Amino acid sequence: MKIYDVLILGAGASSLMCASHLDKKLSVGIVDVNGKIAVKLKISGGSKCNVTNVEVSEYNYDGDSEFISNVLDAFSKEDLLNYLRINGVEPVVRKDRYYFCKDSSDEIINVFKRATKQVDMLLDRDILEVKKSDDIFEVKTSKGILRAKNVVVATGGKSYKDLGASDIGLEIAKRFGIKVKEFTPALVGLTVQKEQFWMKELSGLSCLVNIKVNDKILQEELLFAHKGISGPAVLSASLYWQKGNIAIDFLPNNNILELIKDSKKLLSSVIPLPKRLSKAILEALYVEDTECKKISSDIKEKLVRIHAYEFAPAGNFGFSKAEVSRGGVITNELNPYTMEALDVKNLYFIGEVVDVTGELGGYNFQWAFSSGFVCAKSINEWCSQLDSNQ
Repeated sequence: MKIYDVLILGAGASSLMCASHLDKKLSVGIVDVNGKIAVKLKISGGSKCNVTNVEVSEYNYDGDSEFISNVLDAFSKEDLLNYLRINGVEPVVRKDRYYFCKDSSDEIINVFKRATKQVDMLLDRDILEVKKSDDIFEVKTSKGILRAKNVVVATGGKSYKDLGASDIGLEIAKRFGIKVKEFTPALVGLTVQKEQFWMKELSGLSCLVNIKVNDKILQEELLFAHKGISGPAVLSASLYWQKGNIAIDFLPNNNILELIKDSKKLLSSVIPLPKRLSKAILEALYVEDTECKKISSDIKEKLVRIHAYEFAPAGNFGFSKAEVSRGGVITNELNPYTMEALDVKNLYFIGEVVDVTGELGGYNFQWAFSSGFVCAKSINEWCSQLDSNQ
């Protein structure tokens, strides 16, 4: 039976970047439950794939900062953009911060297809189990057993179950005694307590906000939804929230006291938000919608809370609505310069299956690409050492 030099489990962003950079003389196979590669990458960002961000650092991630920094330094945003441009893809910047494919995510998928022509695509098969006998891994699939000298686990997280997502990567890690943090939904909308049900009644409205959660302040659009709150600001905030309060500044670029100063208009008319939202916030603050000139100092104190409306979310929308999963293989179980398991030689973990999760805005694809590159570089060095010993 054929023994691959490398079997990569999963056919997503990290897998394809890894395979694209492996030495062409290596025998490589990619195993995936789907019948096509890059199914999540294909639909991401409205099918235009937000590949990275103008500003990328370890501080845009939930995880071990030093570990993340090592990986990002090895294959930075600039390295990624250069790789894409060399291969004919020129991402465009939207909203002054997000890099997207110009026309379609197919642009980057086609780059990977060209770069992995020599790879065996072992698709449409479930990954059931991974064992190791002597120096050879055995990967049990729904279509038989595959063997390899190196295994790269790039199976992603649990979000997008309809695209085949599962926690098989964590099960593989646990079988080898590698510690993991169970997946939880991330980059997901937040549900609200009864006291904030007024937010659900504004479903469909959006506004620019600052959200403070722990020591993070995130500025982007908030979208009111039937279940609670969503939108880019909330999705990123959900990454850092597990319990306790968050605080929303509904007027991040204004000062409410300056707005009402010397005004003869009603409060709801002065607040630069949709009228329905202005009135709902005033009601939530227990402030009557009256003329600004009639406002007392006590009411002004209440109004200031429009810059820090604090409450505890009830929970989140769950995996079915989550962009990614928080959790994964604990990073102190891995070598940050190779992505190899410290206690299992030639077993690697990359991408979302690792306990590193980025904010909304291209950070998770950047992590996938960077970790995939680091892994490929390490395996190429392994290959070179074999050649020199022969």
